[in-house]
Amino acid sequence: MHLKNNDFEEFINKLQDRLKEPLPGAHAQRIMMPAESTEERFNLDKEDVRLGGVMVLFYEKEDGIYLPLTQRHDYNGTHGGQVSLPGGKWEEDDDNLEATALRETHEEIGVNPDDVTVIGKLSDLYIPPSNFRVSPFIGYTAIKPNFTIDPYEVKELLEAPVNVLEDKTYRKQKDILVRSRFRLKAPYFDVNGKVVWGATAMMLAELMSLIDEIKSTSDN
Repeated sequence: MHLKNNDFEEFINKLQDRLKEPLPGAHAQRIMMPAESTEERFNLDKEDVRLGGVMVLFYEKEDGIYLPLTQRHDYNGTHGGQVSLPGGKWEEDDDNLEATALRETHEEIGVNPDDVTVIGKLSDLYIPPSNFRVSPFIGYTAIKPNFTIDPYEVKELLEAPVNVLEDKTYRKQKDILVRSRFRLKAPYFDVNGKVVWGATAMMLAELMSLIDEIKSTSDN
């Protein structure tokens, strides 16, 4: 999003206002949905699911607006090696799923919850392979975070430029080998050479849809 003088405050204010209105939800999420996925992903009334919260955390650098992504370690589990938003599963000590997202962001990449202002959330998404219904929250920090990753949970931190995520030339498609057993034809975001696909890409697709709306309004 090309705002005059990289006006971070203007970007945050406009996004916060947009988040108060109805969200595009599945319509936007489908843009980055793997071809083999089913409509089950949009069943938010499913019972006996695990709950999770993730954080889209905006911050400003000299050359633009960014958000952090994390790459998981390679393991045999459902999401081994994948790139995701910081976050995780709800725990009983969490007041709500926003608290879950803030706590997990602190644990995984060292961002103090007191430094984060939450401005809203995106649409929930169900993730069939791990039976999670995930709530993506949107926040920002006024200063560039001093990231400290938990090496047990995070293999690598990726600083994703918003202008790359919104640039459609970085949205690609490929066959992705899942858990060394089967292949999925999936769209993905190419972020610094990393493949961001699946549920994370679907959440980011809704976010980019909102940013496109804001950009169109700003240009008029």
